Amino acid sequence: MATAVAPVVEPTQTSKLVAPRWHTAALISLFLGLALFGAFFQRQARAQPAMLQQHPQVAPLYLSLIAAEWGLFYWVWKGGLRRTGTKIGDLIGGRWSSPKDVLTDFGIAIVLWGGWSLVERAGDRLMGPGHAAIQTLLPQRALEIVLWIGVSISAGFCEEFVFRGYFQRQFQALSHSRWIALFLQAVLFGIAHGYQGVQACVRIAIFGAFFGLFAIARKSLRPGMIAHAGGDILGGIFGI
Repeated sequence: MATAVAPVVEPTQTSKLVAPRWHTAALISLFLGLALFGAFFQRQARAQPAMLQQHPQVAPLYLSLIAAEWGLFYWVWKGGLRRTGTKIGDLIGGRWSSPKDVLTDFGIAIVLWGGWSLVERAGDRLMGPGHAAIQTLLPQRALEIVLWIGVSISAGFCEEFVFRGYFQRQFQALSHSRWIALFLQAVLFGIAHGYQGVQACVRIAIFGAFFGLFAIARKSLRPGMIAHAGGDILGGIFGI
């Protein structure tokens, strides 16, 4: 007499945890700690307005930011993804098998950046110009501009990988909802930039949601990485 064997259902790519739960909790705690530091920075800046009126030596700051971005990427990869067998390419998505693929993603990135620019201008009208708290930290000299480009490229790759890749996929596996995941990663992205002030945090959270939607639609982080890096470069150097 034959016995029925229940089929083995493999977890789908979006339902599988990309890292252990403890790793995600530790990473969230890190960003909450950064938010507290940001609140302290803002308080000090309000108490000492001269802090934001002088252009400091930003080269060491830029180098430390580059190191921090890649350190974050390394910890997500080494401490989280490798423990579940998740590959970096699984989170990034998409493929560049021809020059056409590259040009397509760059074209989408331009559209994404243009769309975000319109959203940001609408935000300026509603809430006033943002990023006032970091104006003096933007590059002014040749060396600073070169390092700023390095900061922007690092942020574009690493932050999209961590928030729109790692967190968005992890939150979707935990909540079983891509929309909850989209919301949570965007909020956390805004909180992580607490040093820029509350108003900037709101803008950056909207940025995270906007780029997260594109990542879902494109099933790839590549256009978002390009747009993020390019937008930071243009914004920091030319104020665009």
